[in-house]
Amino acid sequence: MVGIRDLDLNLLLIFHEVFQERGVSPVAKRLQLSQPTVSNALARLRRTFGDELFVRTASGLQPTPFAEELAEPVALALQHIARALNRSEPFDPATSKRRFTLAMSDVGEVYFMPSLIERCGVLAPGVQIGTVRARAVDMKEGMETGRIDLAVGAFDNLSAGLYQRRLFIQAYVSMFRRGHPFEGRAVTLKEFVAAQHLMVASTENPYERINQTLKKAGIWKNGASQVPHFVAVPYIVSTTDLVVTVPKKLADSAAGPFNLATIKPPLRLPTLQTNIFWHRRFNQDDGNQWLRNLLFDTFSE
Repeated sequence: MVGIRDLDLNLLLIFHEVFQERGVSPVAKRLQLSQPTVSNALARLRRTFGDELFVRTASGLQPTPFAEELAEPVALALQHIARALNRSEPFDPATSKRRFTLAMSDVGEVYFMPSLIERCGVLAPGVQIGTVRARAVDMKEGMETGRIDLAVGAFDNLSAGLYQRRLFIQAYVSMFRRGHPFEGRAVTLKEFVAAQHLMVASTENPYERINQTLKKAGIWKNGASQVPHFVAVPYIVSTTDLVVTVPKKLADSAAGPFNLATIKPPLRLPTLQTNIFWHRRFNQDDGNQWLRNLLFDTFSE
């Protein structure tokens, strides 16, 4: 077992940079070190861990499986150390190199990320924005530890220990290809139920409740096609006669690129409230505040 006393922490910085750059020369240039210094650091790390860490290939240095496992915890540790050392310095988006992680659903990524990345490119070109899939992580624990900076979505099961701010409320609409028999007219419940539907079999709240309502209306009596997430939905309905019921923001984003149309479904469906969530530990963090305000200014209604 390798202990902290057994390792020069500066070596972890070099490991992190080599993992990002996949080469010795760019790391030496970025850290203002000689190439032999970087190579010697890698040799020391190899001896310490008993692993090659990086193997030279035609496409540069490629990490071993052990290095892949080591990369994320090392990056997080370096990030936390940097924050601790610079906690008195105000966050400056124009010069910051900070990486933010947001928890979102797949439909959230489709709607939020293009505009958010574009805005950050203008206001904070050095800032990195990444996402984790909401259902794949413990969001409360992630925000408490700082591994997740914000959660953005209709997460009505998040509350204790978290602050939140509403972005918007949206309805559900039913979406289909242009030229579909439903386009441009009022559709009766009988016609709606009789149509061929695409179901997004998500178990996340509140989408699961929507599926239950559709089932009670008889949508699945004649069978329905299913996908486990929203990303593939526009591709499927744009080339078939299937009808899918989705949040309006997703429909608005997909309508133009995929030549789709929508109607208000002839069912009473609940609205969907989308919020920003953050942990109270980071309520006063300058960077967290900046990103929250950027999201609110860009997307709130």
